Amino acid sequence: MSKTLARARVPDGVVTLADHESHAQTQLDSNAWAYFSGGAADELTLRTNRIAWDQIALLPRVLRPLAGGHTRIQLLNRTLAHPILLAPVAHQKLAHADGELATAHAAAALGAGLVLSTQSSVSLEHVASAIRNELDRGPLWFQLYLQPDRGHTRELVQRAEAAGYEALVLTVDAPTSGVRDRERRANFHLPAGIWAVNLHGMQMPSAEPLDAGQSPLFDSLLHHAATWDDVAWLQAQTRLPVLLKGVTHADDARQAASLNIAGLVISNHGGRTLDTMPSTAAVLPRIADTLGGSLPLLVDGGIRRGTDVLKALALGANAVLVGRPYIYGLANAGAMGVAHVLRLLRDELEVAMALCGCRTLQDATPALLDTANHKSLISPAGKANPL
Repeated sequence: MSKTLARARVPDGVVTLADHESHAQTQLDSNAWAYFSGGAADELTLRTNRIAWDQIALLPRVLRPLAGGHTRIQLLNRTLAHPILLAPVAHQKLAHADGELATAHAAAALGAGLVLSTQSSVSLEHVASAIRNELDRGPLWFQLYLQPDRGHTRELVQRAEAAGYEALVLTVDAPTSGVRDRERRANFHLPAGIWAVNLHGMQMPSAEPLDAGQSPLFDSLLHHAATWDDVAWLQAQTRLPVLLKGVTHADDARQAASLNIAGLVISNHGGRTLDTMPSTAAVLPRIADTLGGSLPLLVDGGIRRGTDVLKALALGANAVLVGRPYIYGLANAGAMGVAHVLRLLRDELEVAMALCGCRTLQDATPALLDTANHKSLISPAGKANPL
């Protein structure tokens, strides 16, 4: 890792992702903790995301040949060392002074894919230049929020292409922010010196005066909300593959497939937008069954163990993303903390594979799941179904 990054060691006794979370709460102030750990409203979806993975049971096979196994996968014409990517998380300097730069170095060192947020606190060019030439790094993708001004969106896309990003991940599930009570109680704010540097000079349009009885949301802000037409427009602006992040409904998955989208990220925004949504573990198999393997599927939300990664692949995902866990690692030990989180997940995945009789991840099929306890997981045809 770069000598310019702060050096730190993982705290003693931190041996799981849950340990990282507990320790991170002692490192972050109440402002940053509310931002990173909180969810929308009553945080039902935030909790359900985690509970759902716990409720899925693995049914291992024994006496299978395991020597020479591996965690490699194919994704968007690349071979990845493992199926764990880092999800886009904004304003990472809230967690550590090195911010996204530390995260990028850790991802590169551990062969993990990185999806950089539009609202990164380090410029997209700086992050890309720091790791672009690392031979064993994973894919480098740029998460995109469509800007009200299409010219600004086009500028971001062109910058990402020029910097060497390999795909665009368009977030489609947040036309407005969720009702985040924890942030409101903490009076969340960005401290001086931390801001979305990629959006410098891209001002939101001035709000038009509202007539009596009009809604600031529906009659102003949502005039700029993205639609399917904007997705098609974005595809026409770039040579990069475009994935959609935030799809949870099978009909939306079908529509995305009809537009030749490069892949979907099954996500409920980590429970940060609409509360009472189902868990991603519940909707993933429904979408996998709908698409029948026609699109790569990634999933995030509540993944905290290597067994969760294995379950996700058995339910139809090609890869997973984690968000909060690596932010907690970042808060605890900078780049070393992020790397530790990734190492833990990969090691746990390998152990889970070995103990389930999976030599490679091709063996992670619905047959790996305990259908006696979760009959609705598997369809009569042997395909994954919703929880």
